[in-house]
Amino acid sequence: MTTAVLPKDFLWGFATASYQIEGAPEADGRGPSIWDSFCKIPGKIADGSSGDVACDSYNRTAEDIALLKLTGAKAYRFSISWSRIIPIGGRKDPINQAGIDFYKKFVDDLLAEGITPFVTLFHWDLPDGLDKRYGGLLNKEEFVADYGHYSRVLFEAIPKVKYWITFNEPWCSSILGYSTGLFAPGHTSDRTKSAVGDSSRECWTVGHNLLLAHATAVKIYREEFKAKDGGEIGITLNGDAVYPWDPSDPLDVEAAERKLEFSISWFADPIYLGHYPASMVKQLGDRLPSWTPEEIALVKGSNDFYGMNHYTANYIKHKSTPAEADDFLGNLETLFTAKNGDGIGPETQSFWLRPNPQGFRNLLNWISKRYGGPKIYCTENGTSLKGENDLPREQILDDEFRAEYFRGYVDALAKAVQDGVDVRGYLAWSLMDNFEWAEGYETRFGVTFVDYEGGQKRYPKKSAKTVGPLFESLIKKD
Repeated sequence: MTTAVLPKDFLWGFATASYQIEGAPEADGRGPSIWDSFCKIPGKIADGSSGDVACDSYNRTAEDIALLKLTGAKAYRFSISWSRIIPIGGRKDPINQAGIDFYKKFVDDLLAEGITPFVTLFHWDLPDGLDKRYGGLLNKEEFVADYGHYSRVLFEAIPKVKYWITFNEPWCSSILGYSTGLFAPGHTSDRTKSAVGDSSRECWTVGHNLLLAHATAVKIYREEFKAKDGGEIGITLNGDAVYPWDPSDPLDVEAAERKLEFSISWFADPIYLGHYPASMVKQLGDRLPSWTPEEIALVKGSNDFYGMNHYTANYIKHKSTPAEADDFLGNLETLFTAKNGDGIGPETQSFWLRPNPQGFRNLLNWISKRYGGPKIYCTENGTSLKGENDLPREQILDDEFRAEYFRGYVDALAKAVQDGVDVRGYLAWSLMDNFEWAEGYETRFGVTFVDYEGGQKRYPKKSAKTVGPLFESLIKKD
């Protein structure tokens, strides 16, 4: 393990999201979100479940904080349910004070225990009322205005929060929500899965609107709150590491770069460089919305920090045929085995995830270089474990595979810092097992076992006690 290289104020801890842990979908005036509606559609969730109970965290905030204390965590990233704050969601709709009070008290309780809150304003759970009213994320004028209003309400209500995240993984909201249809609201061109959607266009429209909403919230925070509250605000983007399938083939090398551009740079280039990547413009043409001068002036520079979610890596192989209309990867294949037979990493419960710590180091360096050395917070990183849900509890608690994942990835982070990357924090996914979206409860990512059949009781796993000592050895003491 690398020696102490991280700044003494480095923040480490764990992350969750509102719909995945809270439950209590109608408590204290909460309105339905698009995920409440999506889960009711037969066949959308692997085990037919929903977030109706999940970890019951709405009623167990004290238990969640006790868990954080047990791990030694210095920070906790959670998201706010928009429909708890404004049940229908719009700027002219009633505000629900009970929802504000819940999160305000939670922030106070975290701070009282010395835990720094990282608050995500939007982690995929759009109020269903806005989707029904005007098409939600597809409606630029209405959505951007409503999101700006929602953001302002929270900035005003909870000034003690010093780290705000506007959106979690806009790539997922756009692609999984409006191209493949795997996530709420389930739009796709595949008429066997959805009666609505155009996979060739809607996802790009949604991505554009999310960037504008992000920048609008940042402008509001900077102009009205930053001076007096002293906080920071940024967006969290997801991205997998890449290796060319055949490193000697220039087309595979180029495709690997293009894969990063279609996932990360789609959102980061407008924010840091003021335009979309040329590779996307070339492939998508007029399906990729164009920026007005006013829009790009708003978006460019709208990050105080870069939020990075990262889990896995792929080998990338170019395609020699023209891109399909619904292609969103950049006309390429993602593989787990290289041309020479090398595997990227061991299998997990998640079909898309295989551990590869070196990829994390590589990607941190790539982001730092491309975007001029921004301050980076790793806001999610973690793994599922193949067959974990089928094991007896004693074996689930002995999750050496997950502990080893964290050892490898935290070491890779430390090495990236030695390379010169400015990483300020790390929030492991997740504090506890929870509702894993379309995979339901069959997949577990937590460092804490949640006994869903036994009243949501929590049992810390081996990995819960692994992350802290790693950072204790890496953070400078003076």
